[in-house]
Amino acid sequence: MNAPAAVFFWRKLDFPGHDSCRFFESAAGYRLSGAAVFLERRVACHLHYEVVADAAFHTRRAVVRGYIGKTPVDLRIQASRGGRWKVNGLDHPATRGCIDLDLGFTPATNLLPLRRLALRTGQEAQAPAAYLPFPKTDLVVLPQRYKRLSRAEYDYESPDYGYRATLRVTPLGAVVQYPGLFEMVPRR
Repeated sequence: MNAPAAVFFWRKLDFPGHDSCRFFESAAGYRLSGAAVFLERRVACHLHYEVVADAAFHTRRAVVRGYIGKTPVDLRIQASRGGRWKVNGLDHPATRGCIDLDLGFTPATNLLPLRRLALRTGQEAQAPAAYLPFPKTDLVVLPQRYKRLSRAEYDYESPDYGYRATLRVTPLGAVVQYPGLFEMVPRR
């Protein structure tokens, strides 16, 4: 197995919890592999995730396994080149055309659209994603917009959720600060 290109560790800000993720690069593409352990509305949650993207940072597939309280979670998410998304084999036509997958319980998946878009300072782009709105386990469309403010900052907006903030990121594109939701724990 290849060594990861980077390792990230975040602290949740809205509820107690943490998320640890490894980022892998290969000639075929990219992979995020992590685990999030947290309390959500006093319910213990433990989720392992793996997201695979092609060489152009288009999400191809993902797996999310674990539990939300007493409820087991076992999701296999698949994207086709035509922009069709399936969860455990069931088609989700509302998300057709989305390139990115956003897992609502981790900031890790923001890295893929940021790398794919490769915005220069001052540029902005709409990046609607197939979104897993935690704690639900069904995909919906997440309208979102990124505007690059500097090497390390993006104006991010998710209008359907009434969220807008400045995200700070690493040179690789991993979120360092997601105001009100996550912050990367500094390495010593």
